[in-house]
Amino acid sequence: MWVATRYDDVRQVLSDPRFVADPSHVPGSEPNHRIEQLWRARGARPEDAKYLRASLFGTDGPEHHRLRRRVVRAFTAGRVNRLRPRIEHITHTLLDALPAHAGPDGVVDLIPHLAHPLPITVICELVGVPEPQRPNWSAWSTVLTDGHTGTALGDALHSLITSAHTLADQHRDHPGDNLISALITSHEDPLTATETVALILNLLFAGHTTTLNLIANGISALLTHPNQLSLLRNDPTLATQAADEIMRWSGPTPRALPRYATEDLHLGQCPIRTGEAVLPVLAAADRDPRAHPDPDRLDITRARTRPGPPQVGFGHGPHRCIGDHLALLEAQVAWTALWDRFPDLTLAVTSDELVREAHPNSWKLTALPVRLHP
Repeated sequence: MWVATRYDDVRQVLSDPRFVADPSHVPGSEPNHRIEQLWRARGARPEDAKYLRASLFGTDGPEHHRLRRRVVRAFTAGRVNRLRPRIEHITHTLLDALPAHAGPDGVVDLIPHLAHPLPITVICELVGVPEPQRPNWSAWSTVLTDGHTGTALGDALHSLITSAHTLADQHRDHPGDNLISALITSHEDPLTATETVALILNLLFAGHTTTLNLIANGISALLTHPNQLSLLRNDPTLATQAADEIMRWSGPTPRALPRYATEDLHLGQCPIRTGEAVLPVLAAADRDPRAHPDPDRLDITRARTRPGPPQVGFGHGPHRCIGDHLALLEAQVAWTALWDRFPDLTLAVTSDELVREAHPNSWKLTALPVRLHP
C-alpha cells in the first residue's frame, strides 16, 4: 500500500470522499468486508462477523453518517461535562490507593493502578455497565486491544457481544442516563440490535485503550521534560493545551486505518489508482515541520506562542474520534491530580529504559514505574 506521512496528505486521505474505509465500496471490488476479514483472521467467531461489519470504523458515506449521528446525539458534550466530578472522584480514589501498591523499593507502576482503571471505569459508567460487571468488561477489552489472537480473542469478543445484548435489553426496559439508553431511545430511524451492540463495542474500544495510553504517554512525557511539567504546575490553565500538545507529540494512535481509492486520483504529485490502499500515518503528520515548526520539541505553550493547524492524533474528517473531548478531559484530570497529590513524583527508570509494546495500532508503554516520593 501507499503510505501518507505529510500533514496535508494525511488530512486529504481522511476527509476526501473518494477514499473509503471499506474496500468493498470500491467499484468492481469483491464484496468482502476487510475489517471482518482481519478480525476473523485474529480469531473472531463467524457468528460475530455482523457486529464488525456494522461498526463505525468500517462504514462509509450515508451508512456511516447515520450511525455516527446517533452516537453524536447520545455522546453529547453536556453528558461528558457532567462526568467531570465523577472522573475526579475516581481519580482521587485511585491515587489514595497508590502507596499501597508500591513495592519494597517504593516503586509503583502507574499503568495498572491509574492509567488503565480510570478510563475503563469512566467508559463503563458512561455506557451504563453495572459495577459488578466492569471487571469482566475490562478483561475482555484488554484481550481485544492487546494483540491477542485465536480462541482467547474469539471468546472475549463473543462474551462482550453477549453482555452488551443483555445490557441493551435491560436499558430498553429500564432506561437511565447513559449512552445505551440514549442509543436505543425511540427514533424515526431506530438502530437494529446488531447496530446497537456494534456501537457499544466501538465506544468501549475507543474510550478505553486510547485514553489509557494518552494518560501514560503524557505522564512519561512530562516527567522527561521537567521544564514543561514546571510550566503546567505553575499554570494549571495550561492543562487543555498540554493535553492537545501531548496528543500531537506522543499520541497513542500512530496510524489510522487504511483508506481505499474509489477512482484514479492524485495525492500531492503521486498518482493513486482505483482500489489502491493508502495508510495515513498520524504520528508522522503531527511531526511534519510544514504544519508544526520545530515539531520534535514538546511545547505545551505551542498554541499560544506559535499557533498552527490542529493535530490529527484523533483523526480527521468523518471518522474523527467521537470521544476526543472525553479522552482529553480524563487526561487533564489525571495529570493535574497526580502532581497535586505527589509533587515529588519521579521516574523509577531512565527514559531510555521505558519499554514500548510492539503493537501495530498503539504507541503504548508496557509499564510506567515511578517513585511517589524521593
